[in-house]
Amino acid sequence: MSRASALLFNLLLLVPSLHAEEGMWTPEQLPRLEKELRQLGLPGDAGDWADLTGHPLNAVVSLGGCSASFVSPQGLIATNHHCAFGSIQHNSTPERNLLESGFLASTLADELPAAPGSRVFVTVEFRDVTDEVLAGLSPELEGLEYYEAIEARRKALIAACEEAPGFRCEVPSYYGGMNYRLARRLELRDVRLVYAPPSGIGVFGGDIDNWMWPRQTGDFAFYRAYTSPDGLPADHNPANVPYRPAHYLEINPDGVREGDLVLIAGYPGSTSRHHLASEVEDTFGWNYPQMIRAYAEWLDAIDETTRDRPEAAIKYAGLKQGLNNVLKNREGMLDGFAKSPMVQQKRTLEAELREWIDSNAARRERFGGAVSRLEAELEQSRRGRETRLAFSLVGRSALLGAANTLYRLAHEKGKPDPEREPGYQERDLTRIGESMRRIERTFDPEVDRAVLRHFLIVYHRLPAGERIPALVEWFGLEPGRDPGASLDERLRSLYEETELLETRKRLEWMEAVPAEFEASTDPFVRLAVELYETNLRLEREQKESRGRLLRLRPLFMEALIAFLDSRGRPVYPEANGTLRISYGTVQGYRPRDGTVYLPFTTLEGVVEKDTGEDPFNTPEDVLRLMREGRYGRYLAPELGSVPVNFLSTCDATGGNSGSATLDRRGRLVGLLFDGNYESMISDWDYMPGITRSIHVDIRYLLWTLEESEGATELLKEMGVE
Repeated sequence: MSRASALLFNLLLLVPSLHAEEGMWTPEQLPRLEKELRQLGLPGDAGDWADLTGHPLNAVVSLGGCSASFVSPQGLIATNHHCAFGSIQHNSTPERNLLESGFLASTLADELPAAPGSRVFVTVEFRDVTDEVLAGLSPELEGLEYYEAIEARRKALIAACEEAPGFRCEVPSYYGGMNYRLARRLELRDVRLVYAPPSGIGVFGGDIDNWMWPRQTGDFAFYRAYTSPDGLPADHNPANVPYRPAHYLEINPDGVREGDLVLIAGYPGSTSRHHLASEVEDTFGWNYPQMIRAYAEWLDAIDETTRDRPEAAIKYAGLKQGLNNVLKNREGMLDGFAKSPMVQQKRTLEAELREWIDSNAARRERFGGAVSRLEAELEQSRRGRETRLAFSLVGRSALLGAANTLYRLAHEKGKPDPEREPGYQERDLTRIGESMRRIERTFDPEVDRAVLRHFLIVYHRLPAGERIPALVEWFGLEPGRDPGASLDERLRSLYEETELLETRKRLEWMEAVPAEFEASTDPFVRLAVELYETNLRLEREQKESRGRLLRLRPLFMEALIAFLDSRGRPVYPEANGTLRISYGTVQGYRPRDGTVYLPFTTLEGVVEKDTGEDPFNTPEDVLRLMREGRYGRYLAPELGSVPVNFLSTCDATGGNSGSATLDRRGRLVGLLFDGNYESMISDWDYMPGITRSIHVDIRYLLWTLEESEGATELLKEMGVE
């Protein structure tokens, strides 16, 4: 890291947040926030929360896309129902549909293997490696060369980090590539499903209530992590034993009240709050509308081909849930964007930044043109995006995606491991194999063919000059010609003549060399061979652009950080999948004039919404307990009922799902699972008045286990006697 960059990064740790609730903070920043945390009610030293090897952070884990936490000394893990959805789906059949009925393992032996590829990652080390990534790189390197130089250094750091077996390491970047950190995580590979409520609890409200308030969803589930008998990470084996975490969270069965401080610890995916105004306009003006159209059509194709086919419907339940979630999110973002002054605010900020740079000779020397050059590269990177999007949608076919992966793997395996593309190194082979196995439980030929057919028709609508010849020739998509019957015949032969429908065959292809692919008569394998050079070309073009951006974005961020620091304003890192802590208070909000949302919902709200039909179909025995007022020991006197969900002002985004919601003493009081509709654009623009996170209240989770399920052993294991 340059002396200037290091100074700027350290300054960020000293600046308090403009809004107390704003920010997804790295653990080492917490001691600098002690004043704000103390004012909100945190006892003790905020530095105690910064230790990755101590309590409570060492109990907080990543599931690789969701967050979770250990809640017992026997490796029991609490997360969201929707984070465990793939494993619930994996273990479901039309005869035993766990998605509908739920699941509770009475003993350890009854626990079910999670879906192939399921992992629990425990962060054990996190250190600055900026110098090791950037120091000594020639200033003449740019584009693809610069990208590959940085990638090579990151791969070397990862390889050294993973020399000890059982660890998965990553080198994420911060501030657009200005800084780099090494994250070392214990990788637990034997994960088992312990508990999932029925869909009438875990998915209550479904897509209708998704992102909405008031909410009454029991979005919780439990996994357990296992190791070999000697305590090392291991593949699934009946001889394995429950993992014994160094730390686990204590449950606070009394929960929280309005105004209380809460903290969320998890692994938020990504935010874009430091992007330029032009990037915002382009995303909301082109990218999101295109995504909404494509995902809606994708869902229609799935619905049409799974209707009255329950086995196929189960296989695509997880994908449909994910598509619907993204679809509603993007629609909500567009609604919020239409009412937001974000673009004008960013344009004003960029104008002020330019003026600040131009007003000082040293700053002109260091940062001159930082904004305009970044703008120019972003504009260049948008060229050809219609073709790239249409081509990527064709690749959504599970079988075509598998064939592309297998053929690429055959080429990459011929290289020394350090020179292979990330995702195809020795460290990735287990994951590729698991993805090939997972297809059998998430795939139906009729659905896959319908999806591929639809996106080929979309591709056919591209102007002639924007089409990829290999795809045009293979499927007969010549301009001005209706592909119609010829396309259907080509697709029929693809699916009838391929061997990739069999898991055994897909796994066998993992051992093949390129020549075997090129000699194959399997139509999907042949198609992957034909598209290989196109895939490589598009990948190289993306790397060229990313390499240029890795030169330009850090310079812009360095200028922005220095400028905002001169005004006493913070610039916390964008979310990037690493461990973060957010904090805020339990608080409702005013979505519009004359309307006030209270911060808690209760069992009575479930009864009011229930219709007996999906998605408002609480199990009848649970409804009876609610109607009878069987609150048990989880009654909140101030509410006169058991709280179900609550709101907080904590800052969160995708990936935070399943994050531990902690009280001021670090005890578990809930699980974050959603955000409110009015603040969907908070990935781009934090709005303190209306940004809210939605949490499952720990008292609803415990009430369900105790009063509805009678899961006394699970409660005892969590220390709730």
